[in-house]
Amino acid sequence: MKKNFQILAFAFFAVLSVYTAQAQDCTTNLSIYSEFAKVKNYESAYAPWKSVYDACPDLNPANFVYGERILKYKIEKSQGEEKTAFINDLLALYQKYGEVYPSREHLADVLIDQALLKNDEKIASTEEIFNMLDKAFNEDRSHFSNAKALYVYFSYLVDLNETGKKNLDDVFNTYDLVGDKIAAEIDELNQMVSKLQSKEEAGTMTSREKRQLSIAESKSETYVKIAESIDSKLGSLANCENLIPLYEKNFEERKGDVKWVKAAVGRMYSKECTSDPLFVKLVEAQNALDPTSDTYFYLGVLKNNNRDLNGAVADFNKAVSLESDAKKKANIYYKIATIYKKNGNKSQSRSFALKAVESNPSLGKAYLLIAGLYADSANDCGSTTFEKRAMYWKAAEMAKKARVDLSLRSRVNQTVDSYMQRAPSKTDIFSSGLAGKTVSFNCWVGGSVAVPSL
Repeated sequence: MKKNFQILAFAFFAVLSVYTAQAQDCTTNLSIYSEFAKVKNYESAYAPWKSVYDACPDLNPANFVYGERILKYKIEKSQGEEKTAFINDLLALYQKYGEVYPSREHLADVLIDQALLKNDEKIASTEEIFNMLDKAFNEDRSHFSNAKALYVYFSYLVDLNETGKKNLDDVFNTYDLVGDKIAAEIDELNQMVSKLQSKEEAGTMTSREKRQLSIAESKSETYVKIAESIDSKLGSLANCENLIPLYEKNFEERKGDVKWVKAAVGRMYSKECTSDPLFVKLVEAQNALDPTSDTYFYLGVLKNNNRDLNGAVADFNKAVSLESDAKKKANIYYKIATIYKKNGNKSQSRSFALKAVESNPSLGKAYLLIAGLYADSANDCGSTTFEKRAMYWKAAEMAKKARVDLSLRSRVNQTVDSYMQRAPSKTDIFSSGLAGKTVSFNCWVGGSVAVPSL
C-alpha cells in the first residue's frame, strides 16, 4: 500500500513538474513573441507564438490578437499549399478564440472573421459566404458591427437575387434591417459625441477624449459610405417602377398581413412613391389593421400631398402622442418643421425643429434646418447692411450644433464656412465700430449675436 502511494505521488509530482516547466516555457515565449509582434517582426514572432498557442492557448488573449496578425503576415508571404495551411490555421484560430474567450469574440465576430477571410482569399462561393454572414446577422445582430461585413452581406444577397436564388422580398427585408443596424451604430457614436460637444466647443477636451472623437468620426464616416454603397447596390431594384407592380400584385393576397403592409408602406415612403394611389390603399389597410403612431404619420403624409396642411399637422401631432420612442418622435417633429418651412412659416418651422432636438439632441439635421431659416431671413432682419449680414453669424452658431451628428460633420463644416464668408468681414467690423458689442434682431428670429472683437 505504501509503495503504491509512493508511485502515485512520484507520478503526480512528475506531471506537475512537466506542467510547471511547460507553463514557464509558455510565459517566456509569450514575452518573446509579444516583443517581436509589437515591432511588427512577425517572421521572428511566429515560432515562439506557435509554441505558446499550441501548448497554452488560454494563457493570454494576446495568443489570438497577435496570432491573427502573425498568421495574416504568413498568408501574405506564402503561396500554394503552404498558404492554404496558414489560411486554415487562421480560420481555426477564429473558432478557438470564440471558444476560449466568448466574451471577447462573439458568435458574430467568429463568423464575420471567417467569412471575410474566405471572401478575401476567394476560397468560398458567394452563397457560402452569404450564409455565414446571414447566420451571424440573424443570430447575433447586436455584435454584427463590422461595416465591411454589412456591405458584403447585403451585396451578395442582391447577387443571389439576380441569379434567382433569393426573392425580392428577402432583399427588401434585409435592406431595411441592415439600414436600421447602420443607423443604430451611428446613433450610438452620436450619443458619445453629444457628451463631448461642450468640451469640444470650449477647447477643454483631454487627449484621450480627442482620440475617442477622432475614432468615432472615422467609424461614422465609414458607416455613411457603406450606407451609400448599399443604396447604390440596391439600385433600381427599389425604385417606384419596381415596388409598385410588386406590391400591387400581392396586395389582395396580403392586405391582411400587418407586417407585410407596414413594410410596404415604409418602403414606398422612403423611396418617395407616396403620390401613387397604391400608397393610399396601403396606408388605409395599415390604419384598419393597426392604427398606431406610424399609421397617423402616413395619414399626415397623404394629407400633406393633398395640400391639407392643417390636417397633416393634426395627424402628425396625433402620431407624436401615440409614439413612445423619442427618436421617432423627433423625426415626426422634423417632418412637421419641413412642412412649415416649405409653406413659408419660419417661426413654426423653428418651433417644431426645436421640439425635434429636444426629443433627440443628436438630430443634427434639425439644427441645420434652423440655421437655414436664419440665413434665409438675413434681408428681413436688420435696418443696415451690417445688421442684416450679422444674421449669418447666428446661422453659423446654430449650424455648429449639428456637429453632434457625426454623419453630417463634413456638410456642417461646409455650411458654417459658407455662412461665415457671408458675415461681416474684419474691415466691416472695424468700420462699424461695433467690435465686441452685440447686434439684436427685431424680427421673428429674435435674440442677438456677439460681434467678434478685433
